[in-house]
Amino acid sequence: MNLSPIRKVYQGIADRRQMFRMFDRHAQRPNRWEGDDSALYRGEWFEIGEASHDYMFEILPPLWMKAEMFAMREFLTDSITSIFFTLSIDGRIRRFHGYCDLADKGSPERMREAIVERESRPVRAMTREERLEHIWSSTADDYRGYSGERWPEADRSKRTVMFFTRAGGTTCKLLDDLTDVEIAAKLPVHLRYLPERQAA
Repeated sequence: MNLSPIRKVYQGIADRRQMFRMFDRHAQRPNRWEGDDSALYRGEWFEIGEASHDYMFEILPPLWMKAEMFAMREFLTDSITSIFFTLSIDGRIRRFHGYCDLADKGSPERMREAIVERESRPVRAMTREERLEHIWSSTADDYRGYSGERWPEADRSKRTVMFFTRAGGTTCKLLDDLTDVEIAAKLPVHLRYLPERQAA
């Protein structure tokens, strides 16, 4: 599994419980403590509320602060840490969390630009990738996971989600292989019929 470019991983404003769940969306990954998993986290971002933003600011003194952002002192992996943004978008103050690689000079500024660009559209829309990321972020740990040894070798260690079948059982499907109908079934009603946004 190799993600990485800057990407929105949750639609709407994450409440505090959801924010903490998404801090480690990949906790169930196989071989969690082996190798460099930076690419899984680098570039992920989502919107949070004012109270959650302020709570995170008060936990520890920030590593650094700039006009619209601050960095957490604790690192997730190597040089990846949480950056919290307070941005004015279309005349509204909004707050976001993102994972940036501080070894990559300019990473927080690029993320800020990507967030502003993504959220400054008059029409709400979602790419297929954003729909899949929202499904992954909002699915409970008991109903998502990673493909193991029973899967073909080419599909191992890929993200899976559980589906309930009409016969009353369950089945696992690779997240990336979901059809449009299956994606719609997994999304909340208010997100199902948003127009498709073309990936940049």
